[in-house]
Amino acid sequence: MTTRYAALLRGINVGGNKKLPMAELRTVIEALGHRDVRTYLQSGNAVFTSDSDDEQAVADALEKAIAERFGFTVDCLVRDGTYLRRVADACPFPAASLEAKQLHVTFFSEQVGPERFAEIDPAAYLPEEFRLGERALYLYAPEGLGRSKLAEALSRPRVLKGIVATSRNWNTVTKLVELTGA
Repeated sequence: MTTRYAALLRGINVGGNKKLPMAELRTVIEALGHRDVRTYLQSGNAVFTSDSDDEQAVADALEKAIAERFGFTVDCLVRDGTYLRRVADACPFPAASLEAKQLHVTFFSEQVGPERFAEIDPAAYLPEEFRLGERALYLYAPEGLGRSKLAEALSRPRVLKGIVATSRNWNTVTKLVELTGA
């Protein structure tokens, strides 16, 4: 059985840090035995077909290969197309009527509960809002992520301690759903 995956790399090619050319990322993924590799944008999104049905094993192997090839560590989340489709379908905000810059999904390495965000008073950030999903958090930020005070609060190290989190705007989420064929 083969699975179509998306790899979501955290924090590469941002502000001149952790430079990882997409052509080289494709080479690394292919060297791990995956096929039909494509990258999307320069911010660490790749899709590929794999014979493995263990997304964590695929992510671990990719992290190790990147560290060996580039000399720095990168957190990688690997998710199959079916999961990405569920995340897109479960969006609690009216995605079709929003600009892509207003809607983001933060993907988590594990399921998180509302207790993790208990210190954040949602009313203090209105009209910005967030909702939890399946190993994901949806963020509505009318002025975009760069100006979002709520995004800043949600990404504090003490809030995210012990988990890997990486965010994508809605255009990227829907493109990854498309590229994984889900």
